[in-house]
Amino acid sequence: MARMAGTAARAEALIGHGVVSTTPVAGGDICTATRLRLSDGRNAVIKTRPQAPKDLFRREADGLRWLGEAGGAPVPEVLGVDDECLVLAWVEPGKPTPEAAEDLGRSLAATHAAGAETFGAAADGFIGLAPLPNRPLETWPEFYASRRVMPYVRAAVDRKALTVEQAQTIEATMRRIHDVAGPAEPPARIHGDLWSGNIVWSTEGRVWLIDPAAHGGHRESDVAMLALFGAPHLQRILDAYAEAAPLADGWRERIPLHQLHPLLVHAVLFGGSYGARATAAAQAALDPPTD
Repeated sequence: MARMAGTAARAEALIGHGVVSTTPVAGGDICTATRLRLSDGRNAVIKTRPQAPKDLFRREADGLRWLGEAGGAPVPEVLGVDDECLVLAWVEPGKPTPEAAEDLGRSLAATHAAGAETFGAAADGFIGLAPLPNRPLETWPEFYASRRVMPYVRAAVDRKALTVEQAQTIEATMRRIHDVAGPAEPPARIHGDLWSGNIVWSTEGRVWLIDPAAHGGHRESDVAMLALFGAPHLQRILDAYAEAAPLADGWRERIPLHQLHPLLVHAVLFGGSYGARATAAAQAALDPPTD
């Protein structure tokens, strides 16, 4: 009860509205999430984490606002943020439907089309609790190898989540990144961590994006991330996306390349079999299977 009272007081101070009631909700492994009923009749959610990394919540808020400016896939409104918490408008969860999946495909294409100034972002961020280097580079292959793959290879080796031999396999793929990256594309406005747990199927029939690692990147990265752990009605999403903004030829063969980064992040954070899966993805990117 004391914790809930403290959470309510923190939210009230941050957003300037009274909190009528608080209800704990599932918030993932990283943060504690609490639903708030506000005195003006709205609902909100506050995310907190003791001793959160500096700027964790501010970077998330920045990413949500930036994605929201695209006018594509909807994101929750940021109601307030500080170093210790983030308050967002509540999205009422619903059930996945084919119609909502098609809407996600079209709206995600619109978000990507809004573009970005560079490959990268103005500030480093986070993916989960892992640091996310974002210093811009001129081309996507350079950015991906230098900012998305090699930092996590080194970290995974240090944590013994990758063997030296596995790291060498991934490094070999990165040396040929220009050969396997596909046609050059301008920077897309991407979510950056678009697995199924970071989309919310709402009662209003739309799919909302949450918990971004937003930056200027390659649109195939978001598509590959949706496929990595499986998303409801995935084929409907992909078909609607393709109708709105067809991907370059060979995109399916490049899925392992784009899945390499999130697999390495999981290897760093969780260990287990993710190092082997990352190595297999690197091998598949270098030598994709043929029909």
